[in-house]
Amino acid sequence: MRIIHCADLHLDSRLESNLGRETAKTRKGEILNTFTKMIDYACKNDVSVILISGDLFDKNKVSSTAANTVRNAIITHPEITFFYLKGNHDSEGLFTESGSVPQNLKLFGNQWISYPLSDGKITITGIEINEENRGIIYSSLLLNNSDFNIVMLHGQEGTSNANTKDRAEIINLKQLKNKSIDYLALGHIHFQKIEKLDARGIYCYPGCLEGRGFDECGEHGFMMMDIDTDSLKYTLQFTPFAFRKLFALFPDISGCRTSAEIISVIENEISDNGCLQKDLLKIVLKGNVAIDCEKDLHYIASVFADRFFFVKILDETAPLFSAQDYLLDTSLKGEFVRNVLNNPEIDETDKPYIIKIGIEALMECK
Repeated sequence: MRIIHCADLHLDSRLESNLGRETAKTRKGEILNTFTKMIDYACKNDVSVILISGDLFDKNKVSSTAANTVRNAIITHPEITFFYLKGNHDSEGLFTESGSVPQNLKLFGNQWISYPLSDGKITITGIEINEENRGIIYSSLLLNNSDFNIVMLHGQEGTSNANTKDRAEIINLKQLKNKSIDYLALGHIHFQKIEKLDARGIYCYPGCLEGRGFDECGEHGFMMMDIDTDSLKYTLQFTPFAFRKLFALFPDISGCRTSAEIISVIENEISDNGCLQKDLLKIVLKGNVAIDCEKDLHYIASVFADRFFFVKILDETAPLFSAQDYLLDTSLKGEFVRNVLNNPEIDETDKPYIIKIGIEALMECK
């Protein structure tokens, strides 16, 4: 039996924190399309079960396009059984309020629900954690020791509910040990993580299906589990599936004097990281550069804008400054630098940055 474990798709996310409106709209459609392509992949590879461990959607109010696309994808693949456990971002009652839940869609609630598969040899059990049930979920979990037990939960691993973000519940892994769990199918963390739960089982966060922001760089996809229904032994493999990758690059441009030299350093960084034309890049310039370095960020960005789906360039360089270089300079730059250096009301740690901004402004006025 082949099973796909995915989570944190966040369909219908606005995506406008980095992207412009039209680019965000395109990316939003791509992420929805990746979900349907994953189902097509499952169909072609004899997958009979898809586990969605929370945050299928990004918000309570879901667009009709996203809702209809997901419902149609499920209905048109009756050979696949979908197990959908809502996360802290998901819409309440998206399927139940419509009046009919597709026969091949299995849902969970605020009490443990178990679904037997393969003549009862494999069981999928899950619960949606909330404030009311969080104190009893561990003691109320009862599994058959002879089954292959897959347990679905959505939340952050930890030991308490203090300082949680995004309203996500805490999953106390210690209290799930020795519960006859073979595979704990988790959601909420947006990067892949696989660890031992106890002597018998493991827990797994598959990560998000597509990266949405530059805090979600790298490979994204889903986990593929292949269980031998006779021996109940299984293999587990991560399957990269994202349409686009996101990269955060930090080229060191120390010593560069011109935009052309900076572009050359960025080119090398892009090449070393294997960035493709369809990818999204955030390029953060690092290092120490001379105050009078010719550094035109708009021009630099324009060089890469047509080569990638999205490029964002930030300047976090520190000014390489020597007061001696300007003490005898008779130009306007020299006068500006001397005024800043001799101003007792300006903090000494701020002076290099003020001088940097001033010199850059004076250079642009040429």
